[in-house]
Amino acid sequence: MPRYEFRCRECAQTFEVDRPMSRSGEPADCPAGHSDTVRLLSTVAVGGLAKAPSGGGCCGGACGCGG
Repeated sequence: MPRYEFRCRECAQTFEVDRPMSRSGEPADCPAGHSDTVRLLSTVAVGGLAKAPSGGGCCGGACGCGG
């Protein structure tokens, strides 16, 4: 299940909430009981992705795309 990070605007506490993607846009209450929170952008790296080719462009310049 995805984990979303939130920050409370009242007390500045940062906290995480596990919930399905279908509920990702719902607000979350601060553990201290405040309701004025904002979801933060995640900086989590996802493993298993292909490495981008070196040399620039979409395919390292071999496709003629100007890369």
